Amino acid sequence: MNKTIILTLTAALMAATPALAQQPQTTRLRGTIEKIEGGMLTVKSEAGEVKLAVADNAQVYGVRNATLADVTPNAFIGVGAMPQADDSQKAIQVMIFAEAQRGIGEGHRPWDRPGSTMTNGTVDTTVKAVEGQVLTVKYKDGEKKIVITPESTIRAYVVGDKAELKAGAAIATFAVKKPDGSFETSRINVGRDGIAP
Repeated sequence: MNKTIILTLTAALMAATPALAQQPQTTRLRGTIEKIEGGMLTVKSEAGEVKLAVADNAQVYGVRNATLADVTPNAFIGVGAMPQADDSQKAIQVMIFAEAQRGIGEGHRPWDRPGSTMTNGTVDTTVKAVEGQVLTVKYKDGEKKIVITPESTIRAYVVGDKAELKAGAAIATFAVKKPDGSFETSRINVGRDGIAP
């Protein structure tokens, strides 16, 4: 009986392995567009100059400054934060998603800064407190108490247009690296008014 279970599990894992292997890995790219040739951008990034192909049907989102007044109940937000001793999360950056982005990356996980977290979810309640604004952010597997202070950066995504992809624009994207070393993306964020997304 145990042998049958082991064989069944092994077969299931082997069947799943090719599907997992076929999913392309994405790389986070941030930088400034230097030039555009058709659908190919030359981007000066942290890693040097890279070529980035933008899909014909790519989604473009502008990133603009926002305020605490824009963080309202039922807004879908992403919060990069540092965990606190009372299990709350002290916000470093709050991103308000456009309605078309609702549900992206929903959940709570490590973020890209040492010891930090990322919580994507829906604002349930918001109250003022001594240390700042306190939000309850709910996601499918739970909820987190988020403290927004005057030092927290607040930005918002807005539906953009490919016309915003021009030389000098600051961009951020998750892209797939191709065999020739170039990258390809179907979703790209563009900073507005001097913002680096």
